[in-house]
Amino acid sequence: MKGLLTKWLQHNTWSDRLDDEEQWQREVDALYGLLANYYGTDKLVLKASKLDALGLMRSESLPERVAGLQKLLSDDPTAKQIPKEQELPALLDEIEEKIADLLARRSVEDRLEKAVADKMQERHEDYVKDIKMQVLKETSSPENAQTLKKLAVLEVMNQTKLGRQAADILRPQAVEEIIGQESAVRALLAKLATPYPQHILIYGPPGVGKTSAARVALETVKKHPHSPFAPNAPFVEVDGTTLRWDPRDVTNPLLGSVHDPIYQGAKRDLADTGIPEPKLGLVSDAHGGILFIDEIGEMDSLLLNKLLKVLEDKRVSFDSSYYDPSDPHIPQYIKKLFEEGAPADFVLIGATTRDPGELNPALRSRCAEVYFVPLEPADVQNIVRQAAFKLGVILEKNVPEIISEYVIEGRKATSLLTDAYGMARFRNPDEERITVTCADVYEVLRSARLTPYNANKAHWRPETGRILGLGVAGFVGSVLEIEVITFGDRNGKGLVRFNETAGSMARDAVFNAAAMIRRMTGEDLSNYDVHVNVIGGGKIDGPSAGLATTLAIYSSLKGEPLRQDVAVTGEISVRGKVKPVGGIYEKIFGAKQAGVRKVLIPADNMVDVPDGLRGIEVVPVSTIEEALRHALSEGAVEEM
Repeated sequence: MKGLLTKWLQHNTWSDRLDDEEQWQREVDALYGLLANYYGTDKLVLKASKLDALGLMRSESLPERVAGLQKLLSDDPTAKQIPKEQELPALLDEIEEKIADLLARRSVEDRLEKAVADKMQERHEDYVKDIKMQVLKETSSPENAQTLKKLAVLEVMNQTKLGRQAADILRPQAVEEIIGQESAVRALLAKLATPYPQHILIYGPPGVGKTSAARVALETVKKHPHSPFAPNAPFVEVDGTTLRWDPRDVTNPLLGSVHDPIYQGAKRDLADTGIPEPKLGLVSDAHGGILFIDEIGEMDSLLLNKLLKVLEDKRVSFDSSYYDPSDPHIPQYIKKLFEEGAPADFVLIGATTRDPGELNPALRSRCAEVYFVPLEPADVQNIVRQAAFKLGVILEKNVPEIISEYVIEGRKATSLLTDAYGMARFRNPDEERITVTCADVYEVLRSARLTPYNANKAHWRPETGRILGLGVAGFVGSVLEIEVITFGDRNGKGLVRFNETAGSMARDAVFNAAAMIRRMTGEDLSNYDVHVNVIGGGKIDGPSAGLATTLAIYSSLKGEPLRQDVAVTGEISVRGKVKPVGGIYEKIFGAKQAGVRKVLIPADNMVDVPDGLRGIEVVPVSTIEEALRHALSEGAVEEM
């Protein structure tokens, strides 16, 4: 507008305008017209009225009208000076400049207002679109035909059940149902039913009730008045063979781990803000209760060492390079876990079938130790009868005895009974109550390719050069048949032959026996070919066959028969002393299984013989001469 006005004024000099008053009037009218367009006619009149310029606007006098323009542009109601005619050119130039500025500002403001309006409209449309999408998500269903079909399949699967597993029914529910482990269970309860419960290691062969005993022990001690375990104390069970140490700390189900927001899958609301998420492990799940680790001897050594640290601290610490303690967006529970750790105050019970010497010494030093023993035939028979009662079946006479001849594990015994029950049910589908017969059991035994666990190796007839020794495999004792035959007249060229599979220590026992034979009889075994055989080729680990080997060689050399209802164990020294050996309880158990009536053990091992032992005589011996008096046939017992 200023450009148009300036252009128009450039074609007319002030001298020409002074000559033509009408032209001036038109110029002033044009200026008033511009102001009217700028403010609007009504607003211009209202503005002129407030500034006391309405009369000047409507005046016939050109100077007064110019004065009205000045008032309107200066917004000063007190200005009353009327310009002189000679001042009009300069005033009109000034007024034109001001009006041009107003119009230019208006043009810029209009453009800005339009841009702002356009942007607001765009933002408004986006906002409305987001609201609509949110409403659609909330009101619309994520389901379609395929997802609904899969849901229906899952519902049908949930309604289809085969019934309870036999193991769930047969699992012991009370301490009284743990058969054959009365002493061990009593020791277990004594270590838990106290204000200061101990961590415990349970040793024993598989299938004798270690896990069940730990589970029912917790339920029992909860009722004890001095027990620290609450009624809702948890029993968390895990298999040590499945626990492995992850050096990347991506996952650790035992101790817990931190899921970092970028690589390890923290929750979405945490990952979006870059916050690591701690995941609690089994040690925290067991807080206030018992953490039972089966086969604890199979655990990774690094993970086991970290578990020992948790046992000391009773807490689990967490760490992450993504954790920023100054971040105000971190939830309080995450901050507490990183700064204080997670509580992990529990009692550890570990079970293993390994020998105690194979376990971590640091673990053993922190734990009390309880030994579960192999089950005797009478125990297996009681377990079978108890299982039959729970299954609601009738047992034919001798069924428990038959099963006890083939297994020494309670779990295997109940498994055989369950299989025989299934066989009987298959044969008699219409009968309400099933009777398990001996034929059913034998058919199951044949299909499982099972043989009697321990043949009856003991008998009443004395034999020359044959004796029953005792060994241990794991936590199970066994009877070894050792036989010797000698051939004389070798004139110092005799040889001693022995099973290569028996082991170097067993061969050393033969040479110790040779020294003892020479001291006792004056005979030099180099004048004889001596053949020593361990029937079945069993490996003898350790020196405990020394006494048995010496007695067998002596019997063969002197032609004096040995009792076959006696089993012996012990290391023999070159001076004829019987030295202590390990595995006494297990060896006595193995002897009972084989029908042995008397066991000769080193006198120093009598402290290892359990109290209340029945069904077998245990005799301590200190020298080879004492052992000979009991082993030779003069004291043979009556016919079995």
